[in-house]
Amino acid sequence: MILSGKEIERRLGKNIFIDPFDPRKLNPNSYNLSLANELLVYDEPKLDMKKKNTAHRIVIPDDGLWLEPQRLYLGRTAEYTRTEGLVPMLEGRSSVGRLGLFIHVTAGFGDVGFAGYWTLEMFCVQPIKIYSNVELCQIYYHLIEGDYEPYKSGKYQHNEGIQPSLLYKDFERENDA
Repeated sequence: MILSGKEIERRLGKNIFIDPFDPRKLNPNSYNLSLANELLVYDEPKLDMKKKNTAHRIVIPDDGLWLEPQRLYLGRTAEYTRTEGLVPMLEGRSSVGRLGLFIHVTAGFGDVGFAGYWTLEMFCVQPIKIYSNVELCQIYYHLIEGDYEPYKSGKYQHNEGIQPSLLYKDFERENDA
């Protein structure tokens, strides 16, 4: 079951935390999240899952930034969210998708107990100009049934910014075993 917008608002400060919260961003069954003012771009055209891939930051100027097709940009939400006892989910807004900008390539599924900024895996099919603080995506919440362990991963929990892939840490853990 998905929570309604009114239920999201009722649960604020209890088991849903969105900082900052703006009631104008509340929808019938979701809440719009905005793009922060920076992106992360990998330095190499070929990436290796087993290695830490270097990347550099790009600040989005006030007059916007053109994104290039066939290039992955990592952004993050301006809002910090925390969820307890619910499954948070992230989707791109349809108005953004209709411009050919995909907000998450594969990772729209959150874990119960996740706390942090959402890293956005942005990819466009044609050049598009983006701006910071634009409402790019929406978060919504599912009820969870049954016993569960809250998310505790050291890889992405309580992040302070854009998170590149930390998949290489899984390979390091395998080598330590």
